[in-house]
Amino acid sequence: MNPQLDELKSRLREISALQNAAALLNWDQLTIMPPGGAEANGYQQSVLARIATEKSIDPALGKLIGDLLPYAETLPADSDDACLIRMAKYDFDKMIHVPPEFVGRAYEQIARTYQVWTEARPENNYAKVMPELEKNLELSRELASYYPNVEHVADPLIEDSDPGMKAAELQRLFAELRAELVPIVKAITSQPLADDACLKQHFPADQQLALGKRAAAAIGYDFNRGRMDLSPHPFTTRFSIGDVRITTRINENDLGESLFSVIHESGHALYEQGVNPALEGLPLARGASSGVHESQSRTWENIVGRSLPFWMHFYPELKANFPGKFDTVSLETFYRAINKVEPSLVRTESDEVTYNLHIMIRFDLELAMLEGKLALRDLPEAWNERYRSDLGITPPDDRMGCMQDVHWFGGFVGGGFQGYTLGNIMSAQFMESALKIHPEIPEEIAAGRFDVLRGWLTEKIYSQGRKFFPTELVRRVTGKDLEIAPYMRYLKNKYGALYEL
Repeated sequence: MNPQLDELKSRLREISALQNAAALLNWDQLTIMPPGGAEANGYQQSVLARIATEKSIDPALGKLIGDLLPYAETLPADSDDACLIRMAKYDFDKMIHVPPEFVGRAYEQIARTYQVWTEARPENNYAKVMPELEKNLELSRELASYYPNVEHVADPLIEDSDPGMKAAELQRLFAELRAELVPIVKAITSQPLADDACLKQHFPADQQLALGKRAAAAIGYDFNRGRMDLSPHPFTTRFSIGDVRITTRINENDLGESLFSVIHESGHALYEQGVNPALEGLPLARGASSGVHESQSRTWENIVGRSLPFWMHFYPELKANFPGKFDTVSLETFYRAINKVEPSLVRTESDEVTYNLHIMIRFDLELAMLEGKLALRDLPEAWNERYRSDLGITPPDDRMGCMQDVHWFGGFVGGGFQGYTLGNIMSAQFMESALKIHPEIPEEIAAGRFDVLRGWLTEKIYSQGRKFFPTELVRRVTGKDLEIAPYMRYLKNKYGALYEL
């Protein structure tokens, strides 16, 4: 026993409790809070965030961490305690630059901007939310200004989500990926489009929710430690390993919108529910990064949920859930429908092949906004122009354009999107490694058994929580640094077969 280590854990658990209480307020705001509670909710979130920040940068905490560093060197490098001390130092060194007053002010403003966005988006009224978005942008620049030796204004924001990544590295990685993706998109879209009419029938909301819950439970989401609700933008949040919640949204005229968002969010939740219980309450008891988290949601949504083996098992249940809707639709037709490749306006509903182009558009635009090269009054047209040039389509309005994603309106501008593409890349690299050890995984999935894959992911990724930085975790799991080759092999194999490329 080490009394100083016990004190460190006690302090960190208290900080985590405050952060989780703020997260609960945020969940309430995004799901069931009446509009009249917005102002008070935002203030409550800001107070908790400010107090948590004050405790996170307490000089006594910094001294305690410093005193424990020599002790950490005596422990196995991958032990829970050594990793905790190392990560506590990383967090303290980062947070010490940011004034608690700023954190409280930022949380209150972001909550206000989100509330205005929930009103402005259905109204297609960008002018209504733009003044609030301007404040979010100013806060984002202010946050970056607190950090010394910053190469790009976006780097501190990116670091918050994906430690170790910088704007320059992401630009290089995205350029490499884009060069591979564009020819595939052109080759597929030059052919007749897959018929997805079977997905565009009327599907009552209650039946969609029932099917989504069964799909989530089938892959392993534990409803005894979670729940599913509705929100304008699907998300996952955790308050503890025993309380991990997901949301979805329903389009009664599009089956795929909710179903695949449920599987996606369930992937996030499996990660959080799979963390080693010994880490509960500590800053290690969550995902390693945005990218690693997205690797799990995209693994379950796409590599599993849009695979032929998954539907060999689940298609009869889908047909039974919607009597008469799919009686004349073959499994092959359905499989092609859920993997239809077509340039689209909405990121969350886009196919695997074009998805990353949506991310690159957003990433480039937010860099331009942060750099002051793109004024917010010009954002709608800049957005539309990128969609015309990159995907050959033009949003009919701002609701389907620059207001479609919550990220800039419900958080800082910057650092919120790159994780999706990093996650896509990681998902294929992780799956390749899993299949080398367990080549039977596709057969297991076709039989409706997910224990082998989920067990491997739990052992290698979920149980580790945030013990390791993303780059180290990728090397530990796959034996290699992050690379796009496995992802491109996955896309070419799957869509090459589907479209006879």
